Amino acid sequence: MEDYFRAFEHRRPPEPLPYSPRREMLWQFLATVALVVGAWYIGWRWLHSLNPDAMWFAIPLVLSETAAYVGLLLFVYNLWKDQPVEVPEAPALIEEVDPKAPDPGRPINVDILFATYNEEPELVRLGIHDSRLMDYPHDINVSIHVLDDGKRPEMRAVAEEEGVGYITRETNEGFKAGNLRNAMEHTSGDFIVICDADTRPFPTFLARTMGYFRDPQMAWVQTPQWFYDLPEGERLPGVLERRAGGIGRAFGRLVERVIGEVRVGADPYVNDPKMFYDVIQRRRNRANASFCCGAGSIHRREAVMEAALRSFGDEVEKRVIAAEEEITLESRERRVDPALLEAIRSEAVSAEILTPYRFHVSEDIYTSIVLHSDRERGWKSYQHPHVESKMLSPQDFLTWTIQRFKYAGGSLDIMINDNAMFRHGLTMPQRLMYGATFYSYLGSIWNVVFLFAPVIYLFSGVAPVSAYSNDFFVHVVPFLVSLELAMMVGTWGIAGYAAKASYLSFFPLGLRAIWTVLRGQKISFPVTPKVRQSGNFLKLVRPQLAVLVLTAAGVLWGLAALLFADTPHTLTGVVTNALWGINNCAAMAGIIFAALWQPPEDTEEQD
Repeated sequence: MEDYFRAFEHRRPPEPLPYSPRREMLWQFLATVALVVGAWYIGWRWLHSLNPDAMWFAIPLVLSETAAYVGLLLFVYNLWKDQPVEVPEAPALIEEVDPKAPDPGRPINVDILFATYNEEPELVRLGIHDSRLMDYPHDINVSIHVLDDGKRPEMRAVAEEEGVGYITRETNEGFKAGNLRNAMEHTSGDFIVICDADTRPFPTFLARTMGYFRDPQMAWVQTPQWFYDLPEGERLPGVLERRAGGIGRAFGRLVERVIGEVRVGADPYVNDPKMFYDVIQRRRNRANASFCCGAGSIHRREAVMEAALRSFGDEVEKRVIAAEEEITLESRERRVDPALLEAIRSEAVSAEILTPYRFHVSEDIYTSIVLHSDRERGWKSYQHPHVESKMLSPQDFLTWTIQRFKYAGGSLDIMINDNAMFRHGLTMPQRLMYGATFYSYLGSIWNVVFLFAPVIYLFSGVAPVSAYSNDFFVHVVPFLVSLELAMMVGTWGIAGYAAKASYLSFFPLGLRAIWTVLRGQKISFPVTPKVRQSGNFLKLVRPQLAVLVLTAAGVLWGLAALLFADTPHTLTGVVTNALWGINNCAAMAGIIFAALWQPPEDTEEQD
C-alpha cells in the first residue's frame, strides 16, 4: 500500500469557526448594502448602459450578470445567519433517542459501515483500528462491518483478522447506494455511521454526535470532512530566497505584510472543504436544510427505512397510474377493472426496488431530499461543527476531475429530473437552500461569458456597454467594493480567493456536466482513486490554457491598437478589460499549476 500519508499522521483538524453575533450583524448589514447596490447596478445595466450597436455582445453579458446576481441572492440567503457552536450531551439508553422504543433500558446499538470496492484492504484496516478507539461516556454496542463490493479474498481476510463483519453481494447493482442497502439487510443497529474506505474516525465521533438524536425527529447528522494529507506548501519568503537570495526573502516578507501569509504549492486542487462545511452547510441548520455528504455521517435507521418505504410506495403508484392511463387510452374505457388494477399494482410492487439509499451517483443528497420532504414525520438534519474523522484528498488532477464531475453531474441530474425546488413536502427555506446548490452548478454558463468578454473587446474594440464612462464606474465600483467587503466578513476566518478562482476555472467540467445531463446520459459511478495517478494532465486544462493565451494576446493587441491603429479602442476600455482579463488569468493559473503539480518525492512536510 502506498503510504505517503503516514508523514501527516500527527496533523490535527482546525477548530470550528467561532460564532460572533456582532460579526453576524455586520455581515448582514454589508450583505444588504451589496444586494441593494447590486440591484441598482443591474437595473442601470438593463436600462441605460447597453451598446445599441452591439446587442449581440451586450445582451449575453447583461444576462450573465443578472444570472450571477440571482446566484448572489441565493448565496446571501444561505449565509445569512449562523448558530453558536454547541454539542449536546451524549445519550446512554435507547429511550433517550427513541421514546417509543419497545425495549426501554437497553443500550444503543450503532453500526459502523465501511463501503469499499477496489481500495487497498490495508487502508480500510486503518479505519477499523481508529473506529475501535472511539471513546463514549456510556456503555453502548458498536459493531463494525466492511461492505466489500469488490468481493476480494484479501479484504475478507482483513475483516476476519480484525474480528469485524464482512458483507458482500452477488451483483454491484446501485454501486455505493446498493452496497449500503444490502448492508442494512444484514445489520440491525439503531444508528448507522457511513464511512468510505479511507475514513479514519476520531475517538470523539460518537460522543459528540449522538446527542443530537435526543430529538426523535433527527434523521441524520453530517460531520465535516477533513483531508489531513493536503500539501501545506512553502512560505513565499523561503521560495524567493532560494531563487534570489536575501533580496527575494525581503520582498516575500513585504508581500506577506500587505496581503497576509502566502504559501506556494499548498493544496493545489483547492480541496480544503472548510468553506463548504463550516460556512455553507453549517448555516443551513437554521432552515433544516443541511444535506448528507456521505462519509462521516450518522443516520437513524428508522428514518432511512421509513423514507425508503414511502419512496417505494410513491414509485409503485407512479407505475400504476402510468399503466392505468395507457390502458384507458387504448381501450377508450373510463375506468379500469379493479381486478386488473390490482394485478398491475402487484406487478409494480415486484418490479420496484426498495432502496434505503437511492441508486444515484449523488445518493447522499438525493436521500436527504426524500427525508426532508417527508412533512408528515418532519425529519431533521444537522451539520455538526467539529471535525470527527479524517480522510485522503485527491492526489492528482485526473482524480480531482473525476470527483468534481460526479458532484456536478449528480446534482444537475437531480435538478433536471427531480428538482427539489418543486418537490412536495419541502418548506420554502429548504427549497431555496437546495436551489442554491443546484443553481451554483449552472454558473459555468455565465462564467464562460465573463471569461471571454474582455478578450472580445481587446481584439475588436467593440464594447458591450455604451461607453466606459464615469457613469459606468460610478455604478460598478460601489457594487464590487461592497460585495467584496460583505463576503470577507461573511466568511471571516477562511481565505476566499482560492475558492472563487476554482469556481471560475471549473467552467469546462461544469459545461460538460450540463451537456451530459441535458442529453439524458447517465452520470457514471467511477470510484475516486485513493492512490496517486502519474502523468501529465495539461490536456485536461486546454480550455483554461486558451483563456490564458487569448487574454494575454488580447492585452497586447489592445495596447498596440491604442498606439498604432485607428480602432474603436479607448484607453479606459483597454485598461478596464485588461485588468478584468488579468484577474481571469490569475484564476486560470491556479488550475493549470494544479494539472502540472506532482507530489514531492520526499514525503516530509515542508516548513
